[in-house]
Amino acid sequence: QVQLVESGGGVVSAGGSLSLSCAASGATLSSHGMGWFRQAPGKEREFVASISGSADSTYYAESVKGRFTISRDNAKNAVFLQMNSLTFEDTAIYYCAVQVIYGLGPTRLGSYDHWGQGTQVTVSS
Repeated sequence: QVQLVESGGGVVSAGGSLSLSCAASGATLSSHGMGWFRQAPGKEREFVASISGSADSTYYAESVKGRFTISRDNAKNAVFLQMNSLTFEDTAIYYCAVQVIYGLGPTRLGSYDHWGQGTQVTVSS
């Protein structure tokens, strides 16, 4: 059974940075795409970024493009999200997940399974 554990969330001032980590256990995920999503209070879960198994392809939501960077270390079975120039609108619970369906594309919520418990990111204005 795949288990994902996110970490690195916290409280940061607007303009600051945070680095999130997602550690996987129970399976080797080097052949799977991985994604980061977020969910703010009262809103639906939304795509943030994704990375292919070999890390040769990445996608970003328009709202984070140029500020966030997704990466992975397959030797450590981990995925990371570097977040810079944070704004209040980035406040949310951030989740990582494994891409298990490839026909829908890497930005669709329905392409993913094995969600972690999430890590809270709070940006103070």
